[in-house]
Amino acid sequence: QVQVAESGGGLVQPGGSLRLSCAGSGFTFSYYKLAWYRQAPGKERELVAEVYSGGSTSYANSVKGRFTISRDNAKSMAYLQMNSLKPDDTAKYYCNAAGPYEFWGQGTQVTVSS
Repeated sequence: QVQVAESGGGLVQPGGSLRLSCAGSGFTFSYYKLAWYRQAPGKERELVAEVYSGGSTSYANSVKGRFTISRDNAKSMAYLQMNSLKPDDTAKYYCNAAGPYEFWGQGTQVTVSS
Protein backbone atom coordinates (compact mmCIF):
# COMPACT_ATOMS: atom_id res chain seq x y z
CA GLN A 1 0.00 0.00 0.00
CA VAL A 2 1.40 3.35 -1.08
CA GLN A 3 1.69 5.95 1.63
CA VAL A 4 3.17 9.41 1.95
CA ALA A 5 3.00 10.78 5.48
CA GLU A 6 4.08 14.20 6.74
CA SER A 7 5.00 15.07 10.30
CA GLY A 8 6.67 17.85 12.25
CA GLY A 9 4.23 20.71 11.91
CA GLY A 10 3.13 22.89 14.79
CA LEU A 11 2.95 26.36 16.25
CA VAL A 12 6.13 28.44 16.23
CA GLN A 13 6.94 32.07 16.91
CA PRO A 14 8.18 34.36 14.13
CA GLY A 15 11.90 33.83 13.64
CA GLY A 16 11.69 30.26 14.85
CA SER A 17 12.44 26.97 13.11
CA LEU A 18 10.66 23.74 12.29
CA ARG A 19 11.68 20.57 10.52
CA LEU A 20 9.07 18.73 8.51
CA SER A 21 9.49 15.07 7.63
CA CYS A 22 7.95 13.04 4.84
CA ALA A 23 7.94 9.26 4.99
CA GLY A 24 7.27 7.25 1.85
CA SER A 25 6.33 3.60 1.61
CA GLY A 26 4.96 1.18 -0.95
CA PHE A 27 6.88 2.62 -3.90
CA THR A 28 10.50 2.94 -5.05
CA PHE A 29 11.28 6.18 -3.27
CA SER A 30 14.57 6.86 -5.04
CA TYR A 31 12.87 6.97 -8.45
CA TYR A 32 10.68 9.91 -7.48
CA LYS A 33 11.10 13.64 -7.33
CA LEU A 34 10.07 14.82 -3.87
CA ALA A 35 8.51 18.19 -3.27
CA TRP A 36 6.91 20.24 -0.54
CA TYR A 37 3.85 22.32 -1.34
CA ARG A 38 1.82 24.54 0.94
CA GLN A 39 -1.67 25.96 0.94
CA ALA A 40 -2.86 28.82 3.10
CA PRO A 41 -6.57 29.48 3.69
CA GLY A 42 -8.14 31.13 0.66
CA LYS A 43 -5.03 30.67 -1.46
CA GLU A 44 -3.95 28.20 -4.11
CA ARG A 45 -1.50 25.42 -3.35
CA GLU A 46 2.03 26.55 -4.19
CA LEU A 47 5.33 24.78 -4.69
CA VAL A 48 7.79 25.49 -1.88
CA ALA A 49 10.79 23.30 -2.71
CA GLU A 50 11.70 20.18 -4.63
CA VAL A 51 14.55 17.71 -4.71
CA TYR A 52 15.24 15.44 -7.65
CA SER A 53 16.42 11.85 -7.56
CA GLY A 54 20.01 12.95 -8.10
CA GLY A 55 19.85 15.48 -5.29
CA SER A 56 19.49 18.77 -7.16
CA THR A 57 17.09 21.20 -5.54
CA SER A 58 15.01 24.25 -6.33
CA TYR A 59 13.06 26.68 -4.16
CA ALA A 60 10.31 29.24 -4.38
CA ASN A 61 11.72 32.75 -4.20
CA SER A 62 9.78 33.39 -1.01
CA VAL A 63 11.71 30.72 0.91
CA LYS A 64 15.17 30.86 -0.67
CA GLY A 65 17.86 31.19 1.96
CA ARG A 66 15.49 30.18 4.76
CA PHE A 67 14.27 26.67 3.85
CA THR A 68 16.33 23.61 2.95
CA ILE A 69 14.94 20.48 1.35
CA SER A 70 16.75 17.16 1.59
CA ARG A 71 16.16 13.47 1.12
CA ASP A 72 17.48 10.18 2.45
CA ASN A 73 16.68 7.48 -0.09
CA ALA A 74 17.95 4.71 2.18
CA LYS A 75 15.28 5.66 4.73
CA SER A 76 12.64 6.70 2.17
CA MET A 77 12.47 10.08 3.87
CA ALA A 78 12.38 13.69 2.77
CA TYR A 79 12.78 16.72 4.97
CA LEU A 80 12.10 20.43 4.93
CA GLN A 81 14.16 22.47 7.36
CA MET A 82 12.45 25.83 7.85
CA ASN A 83 14.34 28.67 9.53
CA SER A 84 13.53 32.33 10.12
CA LEU A 85 9.85 31.56 9.86
CA LYS A 86 7.41 34.36 9.12
CA PRO A 87 3.65 34.65 9.66
CA ASP A 88 3.27 34.41 5.86
CA ASP A 89 4.67 30.87 6.07
CA THR A 90 1.53 29.78 7.90
CA ALA A 91 -0.11 27.07 5.80
CA LYS A 92 -0.76 23.38 5.52
CA TYR A 93 2.34 21.73 4.08
CA TYR A 94 2.05 18.73 1.79
CA CYS A 95 4.64 16.24 0.62
CA ASN A 96 4.44 15.19 -3.02
CA ALA A 97 6.19 12.30 -4.77
CA ALA A 98 6.23 12.56 -8.58
CA GLY A 99 7.56 9.92 -10.92
CA PRO A 100 5.92 7.03 -12.75
CA TYR A 101 2.92 7.92 -10.57
CA GLU A 102 2.10 10.82 -8.30
CA PHE A 103 1.36 10.56 -4.59
CA TRP A 104 0.30 13.13 -1.98
CA GLY A 105 0.30 13.11 1.77
CA GLN A 106 -2.49 14.43 3.98
CA GLY A 107 -0.52 17.49 5.05
CA THR A 108 0.78 18.93 8.29
CA GLN A 109 -0.20 22.33 9.66
CA VAL A 110 2.43 25.01 10.27
CA THR A 111 1.35 28.11 12.15
CA VAL A 112 3.74 31.01 12.68
CA SER A 113 2.38 33.39 15.27
CA SER A 114 3.38 35.22 18.41
